Amino acid sequence: MLKTRIIPTLLWKGETLVKGQQFNSWRTVTTPMPAVKVYNTRQVDELIIVDILATHEKRVPDYASITDFARECFMPLTIGGGITDITHIRNLLLAGADKIALNSAAYDDIALISRGADKYGTQCMVVSIDAAKEGNDHICYSHCGTRSTGMKVEEWAAKVEKAGAGEILLTSIPHDGMMEGYDIELIKKVTAVVSIPVIAQGGCGHYEHMAQAILEGGAQAVSAASMFHFTEQTPMEAKKYLRDKGIKVRF
Repeated sequence: MLKTRIIPTLLWKGETLVKGQQFNSWRTVTTPMPAVKVYNTRQVDELIIVDILATHEKRVPDYASITDFARECFMPLTIGGGITDITHIRNLLLAGADKIALNSAAYDDIALISRGADKYGTQCMVVSIDAAKEGNDHICYSHCGTRSTGMKVEEWAAKVEKAGAGEILLTSIPHDGMMEGYDIELIKKVTAVVSIPVIAQGGCGHYEHMAQAILEGGAQAVSAASMFHFTEQTPMEAKKYLRDKGIKVRF
């Protein structure tokens, strides 16, 4: 059985990192490089950095900055934002990323997942899914949660797995930044239809929320941002808590 991973997510906006609530990323928390260096010392399993302006500004990833981040990052690094072409994937991997995260571009061209997986392996292809509940369904959103695709989350998850995704980064838009717990119903809908790892994201406020996402939702990894930015809780204490719950983690 694979060990559960603890993965902080950093939202990169211009020169700073930001965090808000429900995808309203208004609060500046720090700059990227110090955060990378801090997480190097905190025994996290991986790190995700998402450029939340790249797609909106219709520009390519900032390869120079990502190269700098990768040089200081001593754990697997996933980069998202502005990726629309196989050359972007290639250049990010050359810049030092271990994985890339696709979101909006995958809805326009799902074959991009396949092209990336065929050329570089499914292990480096992460598909980010942002979703919100509408009636009884969870619907996928693109462009940083601003555009409804009209597609049910379980349908899209199954499609991206078939296309070659190696992992799914699953975020609940209404739960984002609220620190009141993950959307367990959403997680269960996705883990029920895919066999690839699902990273739960959006709403973590304390260690028990992580345990719930894993034990009740079936997530194979948990991501948090606000909990680590705004409280005294740490990745190491999270691992100890999960271990005491019988969940296998990496030390």
